[in-house]
Amino acid sequence: MIVLDASVLIAHLASTDRHHDRATQLLLDTADEPLGASPLTLAEVLVGPARADKLGTVQSALHDLDVMTIPLADDAPTRLATLRASTRLRLPDCCVLLAAETAGAAVATFDERLARSAAGLSLDVRS
Repeated sequence: MIVLDASVLIAHLASTDRHHDRATQLLLDTADEPLGASPLTLAEVLVGPARADKLGTVQSALHDLDVMTIPLADDAPTRLATLRASTRLRLPDCCVLLAAETAGAAVATFDERLARSAAGLSLDVRS
């Protein structure tokens, strides 16, 4: 499984994004692997479309990509706090790390700080 960061999903879904081609190629290269995202990551991806009244279109695209939601466990507050303290990343990025740890998955991101932290946690990184 590959846990997607918002940067990858947003770039793939927006043809005007500077990372669009890179994101689309990353998804094509990993087409045989299941995709997942934390609930917070998916919310981040949906903010722009919600503002633009295009929520349904993007939700359909996420469905077509078969992006699974990786739920937060009961111990998520403690684990997120620990990740935040040890990595100094923002909580949305910590949610990506927690989702990847939970699912035993790789992390796909274009955020270099997140990629370094994921690698530091022995997670495979795709970018």
